Amino acid sequence: MSQITHRRQFLRTAAGAAAALPFAAAAPAAGGEPAPPRPALRVGMATLGFSNYTNAELAKELSAQGIRIVQLFLSQTDSRYWKYNSRADLSDLTADRCQAIADAYRSAGITIHSIGVYTNLIHPEAAEREANLAYFEAMMKIARTMGVRQLVTEAGHFHSNQPEPPVPHHFQEEVWKTMVATGKELARRAEAHDAIVLFEPFFRGFLASAKRTRVFLEAIDSPRIRALLDPANLLEVNDLEEMFEQLAPWIECLHAKDRKLHVDRGVPAGQGDLDYERFVTLAAARTPQAPLILEYVGPNDYQQARNHLLDAVRKSGGTVAAD
Repeated sequence: MSQITHRRQFLRTAAGAAAALPFAAAAPAAGGEPAPPRPALRVGMATLGFSNYTNAELAKELSAQGIRIVQLFLSQTDSRYWKYNSRADLSDLTADRCQAIADAYRSAGITIHSIGVYTNLIHPEAAEREANLAYFEAMMKIARTMGVRQLVTEAGHFHSNQPEPPVPHHFQEEVWKTMVATGKELARRAEAHDAIVLFEPFFRGFLASAKRTRVFLEAIDSPRIRALLDPANLLEVNDLEEMFEQLAPWIECLHAKDRKLHVDRGVPAGQGDLDYERFVTLAAARTPQAPLILEYVGPNDYQQARNHLLDAVRKSGGTVAAD
């Protein structure tokens, strides 16, 4: 059965149950028995906001706070390779250095769930796209050396110096076709390196809605290409229920940040308009295997954002995993 067919059957089965989700935690099971408890959610941290720490220093601090999972961005003082929507020179990131970075977290009891890549896959020039695919493949090799299988990206952003065309670049028909071909090539390379790539949608980019992201994933139709859902990225165009209804079968990770409506800039959890109690209720019901990774936080605000997330889980009747 293809992934497309599986997903459509999933949605048909789940559609009728979606409306009852708010009461899932309290509903009795058949025969009057209490319903089983919701799965515990895993909560982790993105390393991107901690640029003044070494990896060992960051691992020590997070471990002391009981954080056991990270999404690694190579942005620490001893691993300055992070370049958003571009590519970095990885020539001196040797296997030994990769293993040392991974060991810094693992020796502190922390799992590296995934690595952020976020290169530009939508560039109109074929040579640039190929260079960025080669960079992504190099990151797959680095991830494998670190013992990590999942890598995260957006579709990328392109802004020309020319006047904006009537149809924005990321909504043009030919760009859609090119992006699907690029996604399939990325899937082929991921297969070769036993990797999984998670695409993250954003309302001002190519993957501008949950539905458009779902259609893109169906077009690629590969178990190597999955989704990372950041509800704050789609808050402007989708309700939380829509996001999970469209994307649940593909979601392998969730970002936990926030955003005010009608505002472009993201903020830490608890500083925007996202209904966090509803978010974590849906996450527990639809994607319990996906960790919630706190993002857009650093040394000064990560504990506040984490407390907001944990409080939402508690108020929703859920629990957080200890590891």
